[in-house]
Amino acid sequence: MIRNLITYLDSVKSRDPAPRSRAEILLYPGVWSLAFHRVAHRLYRARLFFLARVVNHASRFLTGNDIHPGARIGKRFFIDHGFTVIGETAEIGDDVTLYQNVTLGGTDPANGIAGKRHPTLHDGVIVGSGAQVLGPIQVGARARVGANAVVTKDVAEGATMVGIPARAMLVDVTAYQRDFVPYGTPCSDCFDPEKQKLELLQCEVERLQARLSELMAERRGSAPSGHEPMPMREHGLR
Repeated sequence: MIRNLITYLDSVKSRDPAPRSRAEILLYPGVWSLAFHRVAHRLYRARLFFLARVVNHASRFLTGNDIHPGARIGKRFFIDHGFTVIGETAEIGDDVTLYQNVTLGGTDPANGIAGKRHPTLHDGVIVGSGAQVLGPIQVGARARVGANAVVTKDVAEGATMVGIPARAMLVDVTAYQRDFVPYGTPCSDCFDPEKQKLELLQCEVERLQARLSELMAERRGSAPSGHEPMPMREHGLR
């Protein structure tokens, strides 16, 4: 048990450069949230639902994280900071990292039949601050979800998702090959594909405006002396 705890604390330290010792990590609310959840989940599986909820509410009061007792969580799970919500049917693999204000939320089944309502996060997933992962979707292994993204569809293995709704973005191979990317996405030389399209359109509009100004200057220069240049519309230019 002590060996497993040391392994877990070391895994947290590898993802967070702030702590100076393992003892400091023991004060993290995310670590306590996981400990409380292990107890609540065992009670839940034993069908002691009320007691499981008591432990859940105590955990939420003390740590700020709300993890439903029914959620299934793998090894070396880490919530950095807090105020995270994880729903009943959520499933989380090994070495998953969530930052603050993340929601693994559910959807209301249209047919009224209870079942899988929350997402499944596979091994090594990183979810950035404020992201919302909603519905019974699959987030593939080693996928990254950027800060404040809203994910409502399946995410491919190793993909990096940004935006509302979340879309896959291109990531430089050197960033992709890193073992851990804080907050889910590298912070330089990466762009939202929709933003790229808007920037290309803006460049095209500016080019056309410059060309139009040149044509208007040419018209003014070629107009006969003593006469005002004719409006552009009368020359068939619109």
